[in-house]
Amino acid sequence: MRKFQLLTLNLYLRKGGSPLLDSKEKAIKAAKIAISKKAKDTLILELKDLSTITDYFIICSGGSSTQVKTIAETIEEKFSKNKIFPLGREGLDFARWILMDYGDAVIHIFDEESRAYYELEKLWLDAPRISVDKGQGSPKKKEKASK
Repeated sequence: MRKFQLLTLNLYLRKGGSPLLDSKEKAIKAAKIAISKKAKDTLILELKDLSTITDYFIICSGGSSTQVKTIAETIEEKFSKNKIFPLGREGLDFARWILMDYGDAVIHIFDEESRAYYELEKLWLDAPRISVDKGQGSPKKKEKASK
């Protein structure tokens, strides 16, 4: 286990949390919660072999700042019921780009304009995608995006 993961686990346990989900399960759960709140273009990027920042990025969009905020609040609420707490949160005030850091999974919730501007997915073209569309029963790992 990497040092960062041990540090993250230690912080969760100090906050009263428990490591109930592994990083991939956590990413999938966050994506499914976002989709349940009508998030658009939800995807998971697997970064564990590409970066030491985190294992997974979850990226999705909302149609308005209200929806973006609702998606973030719902993820946090459902995770906290399982004693999974964020290490940090940014962007709740303006709700154009909310970042929720869960250590091994980082969630990016954009409004459509900000997502189109920053194109975060393009920075990680080499990252394998895990598709989490509404119509699919379980997430499937996709090949790396074509350049």
